[in-house]
Parts: sequence; structure tokens; C-alpha cells
Amino acid sequence: MAVTEPAPVAVPAVHEGILRRQSLRESAARTYARSLPIVPVRARGMTIEGADGRRYLDCLSGAGTLALGHNHPVVLEAIRRVIDSGAPLHVLDLATPVKDAFTTELFATLPRQFAENARIQFCGPAGTDAVEAGFKLVRAATGRSGLLAFTGAYHGMTAGALAASGGAEDVRVTRLPFPQNYRCPFGIGGDRGAETAARWTESLLDDPKGGAPAPAGMILEPVQGEGGVNPAPDDWMRRMREITETRSIPLIADEVQTGVGRTGAFWAVEHSGIVPDVMVLSKAIGGSLPLAVIVYRSELDTWQPGAHAGTFRGNQLAMAAGTATLSFVRENRLAERAAMLGARMIARLQALATDHPSIGDVRGRGLMIGVELVDPEAAPQGGSPEPPPAPALAAAVQQECLRRGLIVELGGRHSTVVRLLPPLTLTDEQATAVVDRLADALAAAERLPHRRNTTGSIR
Repeated sequence: MAVTEPAPVAVPAVHEGILRRQSLRESAARTYARSLPIVPVRARGMTIEGADGRRYLDCLSGAGTLALGHNHPVVLEAIRRVIDSGAPLHVLDLATPVKDAFTTELFATLPRQFAENARIQFCGPAGTDAVEAGFKLVRAATGRSGLLAFTGAYHGMTAGALAASGGAEDVRVTRLPFPQNYRCPFGIGGDRGAETAARWTESLLDDPKGGAPAPAGMILEPVQGEGGVNPAPDDWMRRMREITETRSIPLIADEVQTGVGRTGAFWAVEHSGIVPDVMVLSKAIGGSLPLAVIVYRSELDTWQPGAHAGTFRGNQLAMAAGTATLSFVRENRLAERAAMLGARMIARLQALATDHPSIGDVRGRGLMIGVELVDPEAAPQGGSPEPPPAPALAAAVQQECLRRGLIVELGGRHSTVVRLLPPLTLTDEQATAVVDRLADALAAAERLPHRRNTTGSIR
């Protein structure tokens, strides 16, 4: 179904001026601003209005932070209540009624078997700091220093978290294969591929000559986000829990992006039924404001006072916004709705592949969806049966989506996976519009002149 493009709008000087000053003043490390040259001035729900007067459907949602979309009324009301009450906004790690309410609500949403024997540590406001806290915790508790992580992982940008991520250059972490159906590292896929990955892990840990340092913990994402929206098979998750438990290796579940209903369960570990030793939480738990915590099995609570701290771990506004968000998602069963809407969107996107061979794979869980784009006319490479990735086509699709008023992000090994992270408040009509606009953008990008480089990818 073709989608009518938004009518051209004269770009005001303020829009161009802000973008120009940003390019002159901000660092070369900026990311989203390069591929999404918009200047948001108003936002509500899933809709963003730019300084140029155009409106966009936001399928990035602050990289998954905005579970309820922009400026949801319950979030705004919670923030106003704290401000109007005269409560302190900054309290380090002192106890407050606002913090108590947040912790109570958070524990009410956690898997019961986990929550009834858990402690919480408030961290610096970014998820990467919570990852660092998790590493510090398990190292202190076990007296070991090694870590186990997975190919394709993303855990943050601070030194320790980055070292455990897939793009690390100075590798000090034992890297294990993460199962994938579409680009299985063993060329098998499916249940056999996941079982092979699990057996590799088990063999390496039990091999006295395997070269893996004694691990203090294993960290994994139930669905890899930046790695290309790769859901971990439930059976494989259970195997990782069994492997770590029998070897007294704490299991850290990174739920920074998968938590708070995103994958169709309140917490993604619930799909497999495992109980991790540590959960790393951020993004949506702050209701759009910066907040990060780790929740962990009380037996691991062996560190000394001040072993992990952070000046802004007492963000009262974020706790209030987070309490409102957690409560709203729980009471309105938004995780179940995410499962239903996500399945419907994935089915429609998979149907598009019939007419678009450049869609190599559609995958995801709930409202965490990825569409991997490939060059169907190029020969497979490196013994892989799948067509090679098409990064330039994916970039073109992203820009064509923006022209049609749809904000999407790219991820995966070669930035060829179009990622959809709409808010959990997505309506049926918005879900239809997202797929329609993406389909129209893909058709337009496929018509653009292009040529292949020596690796076969489109540019």
C-alpha cells in the first residue's frame, strides 16, 4: 500500500540555524543527529513535531526509553506532584517516600521468585553504569575476575561495559557464540544451532586448556538490540541458566532495553522462566528520565559501603516518573498488548518479503522488531548461505522513512537492520501506518540508482 508523503513545508531559518550550530559545536561522536536531521520542539505519545513544522511517528522512542511515548499524562502528573510538594530533587542515596514508592512498585513487577530474595543498588543514571556495578558486584562476591559475554552484545560505552560488548577491540572478556537463526555462526540455525552454541559454552568452561579465566559472571541480553534484534531462544536461555548455576557462576541479565513490557512480557527473562542472579535495569524504568539500578540475589550483597556510588543515583523526578510508568504498564497489561501488536506487525513485515527480496529476515519479540536488509543479487560470502548485507540500502530506507514522517534506527553487525521500537501505547492505526510507511520507503529506496562494491553490498 502506497503512503502519501507529507506535504513539503518551508524550512524556517530557526530549524536550519539550530542544525548548523549543532554541527559546529557538538563533537564528532554524535550519532542519531547525523542520520536524523530534525529539531524536535513538541512531542506527545508517538508523535514528534519538528521546528520545520513536520510531524513524525517516532519508532525510536529514546532507544526504548519511552515506554509510554512522549509526555504521557501519568508521567507528567507524577513529576508535577514531586515539584509541587517541595520534596528535594537531589538526595544522593538517602531514603525518601518517592524512592520507597519506586522500589515497592519495581519489586512488585519483578519475577516473584527473584524479588522475594533481592537487594537493589541505585547507580549513576545511565545503563552502562549499572552494568559496571553488576560486574563489580559479582567480582566482589566470587573473588574471581573473568567475565563471559556474547558475540553481538551491547552493554554500554564505559570501559568495562564496552569490553563486554561485541565491538570491543581490547578484548579482556571471554566471548561466547550467541545463537542466531538467520546468520548462525555454525551455519545451522534453529534449535540445532542454539544447542551447538550451548555445547560450545559448556565445553569451553570445562576445558582446563580452554584459556577462559575463572569467570565471576556471565552477562547476556534476552534479546540483543544493537546487535540486530536477535531474540535468545528460550531453551538456550534455560541452558545458560543451568550451565552457570551448576558452576556457581552468577548470571547477569541485561534488561536495559528489553524491560518494562517491551518484548511482550514485563521482563524478557520471563519468556524462558529463568531466574537470574542479577538484573541490570535502566531506560524505561525512569519513565523518560535518567535512572539505572541493579537488582540482585541477596547472597551476593558482600561489598563494602561506598563500593559503588554515583552523585545522581537519587534522581527523585526519575523515580516518580518511573513509578508511574511501571504502574501504568502493569495495570493496563501493556506487555500483553505489545505481544499482540508486535506479532501482527512482524507478520505483515514478513509478508512484504514476498515482493521485496531485499528483506532477508524479519525477527523480534513484542514491540522490539528488526528487518534485516540484504543484496539478493549478490553471491553469498564466507560460506554463509544468506545474501550479503546491504548497509547503503538500509541507510537509504532510513532516509526515505524520514521523508515519509517515520523515525527508525539502524542496528546489527553492518547497520543493515531497520529497528522498530515504538511506544507500548501504540494504537492499531499507528501500527498500520508504521508498516505502510516502511513498506513505501523500502520500495522507494530500492528504486534509487545504486551499484555494488567489491564486497557485494549495495551502495
